[in-house]
Amino acid sequence: MKTPILGLRTVIYMVSDVNAAKLWYSKIFEATPYYDTPYYVGFNIGGYELGLHPEESSAKEKAENILTYWGVANIESEYARMIALGGTEHQKPGNVGGEIVVASLKDPWGNIIGLIYNPEFSLPKD
Repeated sequence: MKTPILGLRTVIYMVSDVNAAKLWYSKIFEATPYYDTPYYVGFNIGGYELGLHPEESSAKEKAENILTYWGVANIESEYARMIALGGTEHQKPGNVGGEIVVASLKDPWGNIIGLIYNPEFSLPKD
């Protein structure tokens, strides 16, 4: 059965310094932006968009009620690498059932970046 919803497309992180964020996200995702303006920076991460958008005013604390997880092949090493590059610990890698492991860290602007190792998930074939 087909659904009219095509799936996730874009995750946007609000940042107070889009230029600094562009450099930081380029390092942790090992990617360069495909779209780069002072008002929006877009990266293609495995076929999905990671966007950086400048904040009008920095929030003292950002909400933690929405998590987006980026798939990784080795969650322990990716988590450690991102922490070493300036992320701060939010949730250490932990098993959530079967072979699925999740973790999360915060970027220098307080946004949560989720990581997931999930060998049970696969993208639909066209």
